[in-house]
Amino acid sequence: MEPPAEPSPDVISDEASPEGRSPWREQLARVRRVPVLERLGAFVRVLSPGDRVIFYALVALVGTASLASLYALEQSLLVPVPAYGGTLSEGEVGSPQFINPLLAISDADRDLSTLTYAGLMGISGNGTLVPVLAESYAVSPDGKTYTFTLRKNAKFSDGTPVTADDVVFTVKKAQDSALKSPEYANWSGVSVAAVNQQTVRFTLSKPYAPFLGLTTLGILPSQLWQNISDAEFPFSTFETSPVGAGPFKVASISRDASGLVASVSLTENPYYVLGRPYLDGIRFTFYSNSDDLTRALASGAIESAYGIPRKNALTAPYARVFGVFFNPSEKQVFARTEVRKALSLAIDRKAIVSSVLGGYATPLMGPVPPGENVEQVPLPDQSDPVAAAAQALEASGWTYDGNARVWKNAQAKQTLDEITIRTSNVPELKNVASAVKADWENLGIPVTIELYEPGDLSQNVIRPRKYEALLYGEVIGRDQDLYAFWDSQERNDPGLNIALYANKNVDTLLEDARSAVDPKARAADLQKIEDTVAADYPAAFIYAPSFVYALPSDLHGVLLPQIITPADRFATVASWYRATDAVWPFFATGR
Repeated sequence: MEPPAEPSPDVISDEASPEGRSPWREQLARVRRVPVLERLGAFVRVLSPGDRVIFYALVALVGTASLASLYALEQSLLVPVPAYGGTLSEGEVGSPQFINPLLAISDADRDLSTLTYAGLMGISGNGTLVPVLAESYAVSPDGKTYTFTLRKNAKFSDGTPVTADDVVFTVKKAQDSALKSPEYANWSGVSVAAVNQQTVRFTLSKPYAPFLGLTTLGILPSQLWQNISDAEFPFSTFETSPVGAGPFKVASISRDASGLVASVSLTENPYYVLGRPYLDGIRFTFYSNSDDLTRALASGAIESAYGIPRKNALTAPYARVFGVFFNPSEKQVFARTEVRKALSLAIDRKAIVSSVLGGYATPLMGPVPPGENVEQVPLPDQSDPVAAAAQALEASGWTYDGNARVWKNAQAKQTLDEITIRTSNVPELKNVASAVKADWENLGIPVTIELYEPGDLSQNVIRPRKYEALLYGEVIGRDQDLYAFWDSQERNDPGLNIALYANKNVDTLLEDARSAVDPKARAADLQKIEDTVAADYPAAFIYAPSFVYALPSDLHGVLLPQIITPADRFATVASWYRATDAVWPFFATGR
């Protein structure tokens, strides 16, 4: 019998030792019983001092690199989100008197009222109407009834709930002729009733498509105002210490030596129905004129202001149309279409926008400001406006007498001679008037400019229609309802048809546009109004200004809609922020 084969040297025997365990397993067990750090320490102890330094340096390097890599990875995955905190310091010309949506008459009044009060509806960053105090609304098929359901969590800044009774009180107060509210005309003839504490219903005598925009009116708490008489209303302490449902509330007010409000500090309203604003507060400082405001912005005394052109300022279209409105009752020759057309064509609109207005405007040929619903009448394609104007006159039988500086039409027995432009004594309009004067004088017509203070112009020039040519601006609402400006029934005061324009087709279109429930039908009517009025040249439309808003570079979330009044710049104020946090994407939620 052959002896058993020797085991291969590279094969580890699994046979048990005399004690019952294989030798190699015993050795492995002993090694495993030694902690890792002890093994590492033993390794380090056998190293020379120089090698130990290198070893520790490598460990530190690897550790630092690992931590840096993990941090970089985390930062690349985190996203910044708005955080609560920070304030804004804003400047403005003027001084508030009525922080009250029913009595607000100045831009300062409207700004503070917008921030401290809220309506059933509000304006979004793109200019659309969105529910605020209202949770939802419904319009009847005939367009005469609007029913609103209030949000159950809607509260005023003192924590009391907003109810349908508050809405009814506010609207009926606006309709109170004794109060003399600027909102009176908007709400006259509207019936309002509380269906229950969460539901309010408005009934109109006839369909009025722009009505929804009226419901942005700030709501007053009836329990605080109901016992205040009309005579006492303007003098109530609530005029400067308002309790509203807006995103902010008044924290403090300071006055100058004459008693005028010098500054107002607002703080966040924790009860705001759409969520507490990110900013902790906004401080307004009021200045007597634009020069002082400009200096304050340049010096850093304030951080933001509107109406001051500045590098990187935000701009938005202003819903205003400026032009020279002709009055044929004061100057008979303006009754002739070719005369109005020639005077319009002679104006170099592009030059006025670029040189006089610094590029912060859009040149216009029609009555509708730039927007989404209407295609603007194109500007004349001409390199020489004055030559085009002269051609328009000559084609209708007019000749120019250079010695007398007058255009004559022998057949009509009329002359086109000196024109007087009346306008407001403000820098922008003074400069535009000078540019128009130069263009018309290049056509051979002498021009005189008469300047009036705004109040004087309104009372003694516009209301009695005492002007030949009026350089003026019309504020067009967001709903683009042009009825008051161009309907023939609005030619006399208090109507706003300052061109004394009369066109039966346009009258019909204006009525159709304001009653049409279908937005497409309204847009079609508005387009016809734009084209028809522009072709009749009742005014030399010149430009729609741009709204300019200078803001600090670290203020985010600002979206400007089309601006009707400067207070519209606060459309998204609850979402403005300066502070941020970094979170994982799945924790980031939009407001």
